[in-house]
Amino acid sequence: QVQLVESGGGLAQPGGSLRLSCAASGSIFKIYTMGWYRQAPGLQRELVAAITSDGSTNYSDSVKGRFTISRDNAKNTVFLQMNSLKPEDTAVYYCNVAIRGLLATRDYWGQGTQVTVSS
Repeated sequence: QVQLVESGGGLAQPGGSLRLSCAASGSIFKIYTMGWYRQAPGLQRELVAAITSDGSTNYSDSVKGRFTISRDNAKNTVFLQMNSLKPEDTAVYYCNVAIRGLLATRDYWGQGTQVTVSS
């Protein structure tokens, strides 16, 4: 069994910063790509950023230059540093991790954490 636990969401003012964390635990043999998605009310879930096992990253155009994704392989954790936040960044943020477990490789999702950007 694999679990993902997210933390770090909350309320920030425009121009402020937040840092999200997502820690994986359980029967893990290998972790591949780790990513963050977000879903705003009435909209589809969208990819925000992703990082591969060798550290390559990609970002959505809307967050490039403001958000930074990183990972700590020793702790099976992925981070999302969010700077220069805008009201349009308000959404529920989900981590997504590709993990090879006991039987197969599959994607796992975190429980979601609310990020609200408002003055």
